Order: sequence, then C-alpha cells, then structure tokens
Amino acid sequence: MEPVTAANLIQYFEARWTKAQLESHFEAGRRIDRIRREAFERIGVKQRAGERATEWDIQQFILERYREDKIFIDHGPDVAVNGNASNPHYDPTRDACSEIRRGDIVLIDMWGKLDQPGSVYYDITWVGFCGDRPPEAMQNVFDVVRRARDAAIERVRSAVAEKRELRGFEVDDAAREQIRAAGYGEYFFHRTGHSIGEEIHGTGANMDNFETHDERKVIPWTGFSIEPGIYLPEFGIRSEIDMFVDENSARVTGEMQEKILLI
Repeated sequence: MEPVTAANLIQYFEARWTKAQLESHFEAGRRIDRIRREAFERIGVKQRAGERATEWDIQQFILERYREDKIFIDHGPDVAVNGNASNPHYDPTRDACSEIRRGDIVLIDMWGKLDQPGSVYYDITWVGFCGDRPPEAMQNVFDVVRRARDAAIERVRSAVAEKRELRGFEVDDAAREQIRAAGYGEYFFHRTGHSIGEEIHGTGANMDNFETHDERKVIPWTGFSIEPGIYLPEFGIRSEIDMFVDENSARVTGEMQEKILLI
C-alpha cells in the first residue's frame, strides 16, 4: 500500500475555529485596529510637538495599550523605519533602535489575542509616511504590494464562491505573480501567509509556495494571514490582513489599508 498524508485530516481536528473563537478574533481585531490608529497618531503628535520618538518608544506605547485593553502578546510588536522595515523579523530594543523622523516610512506589524482561554490571534501590518507626500518610489512599491495582497484575497474568495478546491500554495502564487511581474520578485523573500489559531502560527494550511510547497487544502472554519511584502535596501513595505473562510464565504476580518498613511 502507498502511504497517504494525513495533513488535511489533521487540519479538521487542530486548525478549525469555533464560533466563539471567531468572535474572539473579531473582538481582538477591533481592539488592535484601534491601538494601531493610536500608535500612528502618537508618532504624528510627537513630531508636531518637536519631541523625539523612537521605534522602541512606539513599541512600548503599543504594549501599554495592549495591557490596558487586555490583549495578550508574547513578543513584539514590530515597529520599524526605512531599512529596518526590510527585516521581517526586526525587533527594536531600548539600546538598538532608530529615531522616527520626518521623511521616514514606518512599518508597524501588530498581533495579539484576547487574554482569555481559547482565543485566537489577529495579525496585521500597516505602513505610514512621516510627511505630506511619500516619494514616488515608496508609492510605487506600496501599489505593487497592495495589488499582490488583493490578488491573493481574490484567489481565496473566488475559490470559495465557486466551491472549488484551493490549496495553500495557490494563494502564494497569486500574490507572488504580481510582485514578479512588477520586477520585484527577488525582494519578496517569505511566504504570503500563515495559518492562525490559538498560536500566532497555527496548524492549518499556510499560503506558501516559497518556504515550502504547501499542498494542504484551505478548509472551512480556518483563518490565515495574507501579507506580501517588498524589502529593498532603503525601505520595506508589507500589507497584512487576516482572512476567515467557512462553507460559503471568505472574508477579510478587519480593516484593510488602501493607501500609505500620512503621519
């Protein structure tokens, strides 16, 4: 007999959300989206007042607001400017961080879940520019990343609407095709998305045809991120949303960035 993988079967037991977990995800998203808005606003307030603000300062502001709103996070979040934003695993510290100045692009990658048993994570990335108008190069890269994100979202939505089988690597392909076509293929060096559950990286299908070739099916009652990025030496841009699929629909579960924020 030929061995058959149990990867898809395991998803049904380990990766699917309950209705209560879906609601916990939505509530975490409402709180985190609010804190995200406050974090970008705080940068602007500091700059207009002529006060110094670093990546570390804004990270600590976010963590304090998490504690106040009862959001759990075990590391991070990521606040990164310019070239630091080209490191997807950047983590500022008090002694190793950059000041946020006018003319900088700021990437904030935030994740967290309600501080209660059984809750699932919400995970997003937004970018803002400290000035009146981002340079053309930044705007062009953001537009490519946004198109890649939207292509991946559409691949998921169309498959669910048509009751068509969808595997993780296909979603990665949809985003990566856009970035390659724009000439930035070598600067997108991680998978398009990951499964989300009670752990930030869940046990379901990943949107991946780069780090692995994930042939697992995207099954109902699971959630995952879509987060393409382009990481140039001078700056990095990523746009991250979360999706949830059930038997009949696929939805983005929170707010979605359509343009670079002006700080």
